[in-house]
Amino acid sequence: MKWTFLVTAVVAICLSVVDGFALDPGSPVLVTPVTKTTVTADGKPIVLPQKDAQVVVSIYDIAAGASLPMHKHPYPRYAYVLAGTLQVTKADTGETFTYKPGDFIVEVIDEWHQGANIGADPVKLLVIDQVEDGAQNTILRQ
Repeated sequence: MKWTFLVTAVVAICLSVVDGFALDPGSPVLVTPVTKTTVTADGKPIVLPQKDAQVVVSIYDIAAGASLPMHKHPYPRYAYVLAGTLQVTKADTGETFTYKPGDFIVEVIDEWHQGANIGADPVKLLVIDQVEDGAQNTILRQ
């Protein structure tokens, strides 16, 4: 049951990058676009894995007041905010991005950054990574 929901959510997100449409005339299913972009949050082009591409989907739960460690991603990472308020700060510039429920995040690639739950409620994210098979998409700063 969990996998069915997860696959349905991923398909809905993927389909939502086209203009809104009904699945067929008279269908009770309407696909509403969430985002459509060719660049990351900081305006850099999205570059996909060049070999053995793999999609990894995860749910992140971040407690109120919690912060993620400083990290970067060598491959594309996308997230859909299901709940809470997340603030992402780039280490080199101090630039911040704030996301709330319903926002779709195209994370920065190869840039040190840190996420923090700045709200009173937990943050819940549906995270989609595109990596080379077997590769990790989070590198922690030492």
